[in-house]
Amino acid sequence: MMPTSTRTTVPVAEPDPSRRNNLALLTTLVHHHGVLSRAQLTKRTGLNRSTVGTLLGQLLALGLVYETAPSGEGQVGRPSPEVRPSQAVAALAVNPEIDAVTIGLVSLGGKVQKKIRFETERIPTAREAVNIAAAVVEGMRSELDASYRITGIGMAVPGLVNRADGVVLHAPHLGWRNEPVAAMMGDVTGYYCQAANDASLGAEAELIFGAGAGQKNLIYLNGGASGIGGGIIANGALLSGAAGYAGELGHTFVRTSGKTCHCGATGCLETEVSQSRLFELAGLSGGDASQLEQALRRNNSPEVSTEVARQLEYLGIALRNAVNTFNPEVIVLDGFLGTLHALSPAALNEFLASQAMDGLAAQVSIRRAALGSDLMMIGAAELAFSPFLADPTGAGLVSAPGPRKG
Repeated sequence: MMPTSTRTTVPVAEPDPSRRNNLALLTTLVHHHGVLSRAQLTKRTGLNRSTVGTLLGQLLALGLVYETAPSGEGQVGRPSPEVRPSQAVAALAVNPEIDAVTIGLVSLGGKVQKKIRFETERIPTAREAVNIAAAVVEGMRSELDASYRITGIGMAVPGLVNRADGVVLHAPHLGWRNEPVAAMMGDVTGYYCQAANDASLGAEAELIFGAGAGQKNLIYLNGGASGIGGGIIANGALLSGAAGYAGELGHTFVRTSGKTCHCGATGCLETEVSQSRLFELAGLSGGDASQLEQALRRNNSPEVSTEVARQLEYLGIALRNAVNTFNPEVIVLDGFLGTLHALSPAALNEFLASQAMDGLAAQVSIRRAALGSDLMMIGAAELAFSPFLADPTGAGLVSAPGPRKG
């Protein structure tokens, strides 16, 4: 069903390229940091104070940012007003999994305003996942029209996804092949839509908002119901590869004569490191990573300890290969992989210290993902924010009511 709302834009004079780039820079800085003073924006951009003031005046008039009284924290001299992103500018996020489709509403600054998890009785087809998400979005339509300016929809899909056209080449756990999910979602909702690999989006989200903030070389690994995915940040940019499919660390070879994987190969990491085995030992039929961790901590059986140690060893083999290949500063573990690390924090560090090359192992730190269950919503939303951030005064915004500050 197509949206009933009309597409509206705020009439503004077309800025020259340098002004447009500076507006994009300011908006992106405020979006990524959540709050920055005028003085901090002046320092970070290298622009003079009057130019920053003029540019902020335009963003304020458009309702894209708002200002609050200065806190004075960490400032020398006269405090300047603090600039914050308007929560009325938002993106929709969709994350299909083998057992559910999750839909979120994320405002500028990476703040998740709403998240709805629609559980499915079986693995959804691409069309079913799109229809579920579209139905949830339609149910939110009156709220979106009344209170938000929507930049579009981002989809985080566990599989090989071409970012350029939003086509899922292959999502093994979902059973999807050559599915144009971005176009499908755009057709049924009327919103601009992009799709990308979920773990790559998770890596970017942790780099911007989470455990990787301030780093330039990062490896992100996520473990969930649909296996293990990864993303690699090299010199501050996502490593995409020749066709955009780099980062499939879940299919790193870790065991000779191992089990056959969904991808068709044998001995892949995700055949040896498995969430389902841990749920079974914990006596759970389902749940999230926090529930799994609580159950495993309560269970003192030798079987649990043995399985946790076994899975950490195979995870360590994959991480050794990644450290020796990419020389990261930080490894971020998410989902049940973060749980494994939390259950035995020293295990992976000791393994890398003994197995990875000395200089490379000494440089890397292992961290648990900081964004928790909101990660995929925040990562997917970045896809939908990208055209707006590139041209905040020119991108069409659906359902544009009066600005809302907080």
